[in-house]
Amino acid sequence: MLQQLSFQQWLCCGAFLVLVLIPALAEVTDTNQLSKSADNLEDLTLEQLVNVKVTSVAKEQTDLFSSPAAISVVTADDIRRLGITSLPEALRLVPGMDVAQINANEWAVSARGFNGEFGRDLLVLVDGRTVYTPSSAGVFWNSQDVVMEDLDRIEVIRGPGATLWGANAVNGVINITSKSAKETQGLLVSSSVGSVDQDSATVRYGGELASNLYYRVYAKRSDVSDLNDSYEKSAGDAWNSTQGGFRSDWEPPSQNVLTLQGDYYYDEVGTPTDRVSLAPPSVLLITPTEYNQRGNILGRWTRNVSDSAQWTLQAYFDHVEQGTGFGTLEQNTYDIALQDRFSLGSWNDFVWGTGYRYQAVEDTPSFELTWTPETQHIRLFNIFGQDDIQVVPDRLHLILGNKFEDNSLVQWEVEPNGRLLWTPAENQSVWAAVSRAARTPSLFELDGQLNVAAFQPPSPSPPALATIYGAQNLTAEKLLAYEVGYRVAPTRNLSFDITGFYNVYENLIVPVANPTVIQTSPSPTHLLVSSTYMNAGSGDTYGVELSSQWRVLEYWRLTASYSWLGTRLTPVSDYPQSPRQQFQVRSYLNLPYHLQLNGAIYVVDRSTAPAPGTAFDDIPSYVRADLGLLWSPRQWLEVGIWGANLLQNQHVEFASQETPALTEIPRSVLAKVTVRF
Repeated sequence: MLQQLSFQQWLCCGAFLVLVLIPALAEVTDTNQLSKSADNLEDLTLEQLVNVKVTSVAKEQTDLFSSPAAISVVTADDIRRLGITSLPEALRLVPGMDVAQINANEWAVSARGFNGEFGRDLLVLVDGRTVYTPSSAGVFWNSQDVVMEDLDRIEVIRGPGATLWGANAVNGVINITSKSAKETQGLLVSSSVGSVDQDSATVRYGGELASNLYYRVYAKRSDVSDLNDSYEKSAGDAWNSTQGGFRSDWEPPSQNVLTLQGDYYYDEVGTPTDRVSLAPPSVLLITPTEYNQRGNILGRWTRNVSDSAQWTLQAYFDHVEQGTGFGTLEQNTYDIALQDRFSLGSWNDFVWGTGYRYQAVEDTPSFELTWTPETQHIRLFNIFGQDDIQVVPDRLHLILGNKFEDNSLVQWEVEPNGRLLWTPAENQSVWAAVSRAARTPSLFELDGQLNVAAFQPPSPSPPALATIYGAQNLTAEKLLAYEVGYRVAPTRNLSFDITGFYNVYENLIVPVANPTVIQTSPSPTHLLVSSTYMNAGSGDTYGVELSSQWRVLEYWRLTASYSWLGTRLTPVSDYPQSPRQQFQVRSYLNLPYHLQLNGAIYVVDRSTAPAPGTAFDDIPSYVRADLGLLWSPRQWLEVGIWGANLLQNQHVEFASQETPALTEIPRSVLAKVTVRF
């Protein structure tokens, strides 16, 4: 619980705010000397900030303040000010998100519970391309990297988004969007070096090939050092990556916009893994270096017929080849989607779309993990429609939609939603929603066999092997979600956003124990202690998420959030416990002489995390404080230095499912120089 945090930790939090941020503010006496930047959102008023345009809620541009969903936006300015170097670290800024670093190259990311190494209930998209992995039902975050300077925003919906985005958008949708080529013209060179954090170098150049035809190309190299585990030994989790790519946008004076972009990514990752064997020693920790390579190409054609009518045709190909610690995964994805938006009279704004996806997934077996069959062909067809009905113009909206999705793994799923938006005044909005969503079983849950542990019972018993089996008769997990939200801006410099939710889950996939038997294959003769995945879980989660923005002065802005989560899941022993409470506060302060002082405090309650086998590790509560200083003496030059985890030498945030050793996340320092021409 948050109340269990030590007095010293709370004292450090108070000292951080009182002794660093407020005295720094008091020294600012001449507002005309404050540094200004034309980049991103820092010069906007709070009224403009809370009305930033978002696209994830309705697949069209709407105001964040009047969007009938629990949506938050992480801006490029947030990332720049706080010196964020990875996508998971950027997601820490979102109220209600549970983000925990496992080791140097892995994170656990979830919303509203069910956190795990792969975040099975979140759908993640990068520029419209899904990066959800069907073999493990989640996202390999160390394979998702972007040029942070080219990132436009990250829109995060907490809660179901299945009607528009499809299966696996159960507890949330993360929509990562990069800037257009037109917005990234010229040469950018950026380099960072850190004590234990990410050392990286980025070169990006953008130009104009012809009238209204813009392009950019980039290359990026990153290196992260080994961290230490709880035994003060090297965790063997170093990570290095190389990537490059391009984007082109043709924006003629006509109504058409054409985009073509692609990326290639290669990395080598230290993967601490327990190797299981029936011969002594039963479990042996090794740290092999696995490789990941990924390539993709995407094309999108958008035609803006009018202010209220638009259609989009998008297609992409994505290739993944990845060492997983238990063999090799190869995945090819082909996807095509059409979307059309138009008005039906003056009262209806209708959007519909259809799409088809084909995925070929091949997993190479090992002793620990085998697949039957080794190659899977997944076909997915969907069609959806959603109507935004103005019941009372500019005051009351009713949004009704449904998605029909045919997945070759589980057949048809129906994912409807209904939302109500009431804006009694310009500075207030109230919304409510009822939604249904589904999570498709992973290929591992359907067809895998994982040997999770081996041990020697008391003599004269033979050795024992613990195994989890998949089951091909699994159905999709189901969610029925109820949400209500209220947003208010009582003054031009203060806003509040509060959301309450109640989620009911059915058909949750959990391992169910089988009778212990004696097996002779593989040799030697051994006891088989096994379980099989079944749709045997159920329960509910409920909670409150509160966030606020306050522009204290023209040059000082505070952002704070608090979330509370309750869970009642059956069987209790099969689920990790996400932090019950989380709190954060961020301060953005412009100083004289082109300086910016930015800081953040994160308070995270205790939790449990899945460990190897069927065990769970207790993760203590912790307080993290970050502080950074940016200096921009010229428009083309920016220098920054940041300290992270300043309150503790190191702390644990999550556990790996591949080894019992817990990795400590240390205090670190990062310096960065960015030059633009």
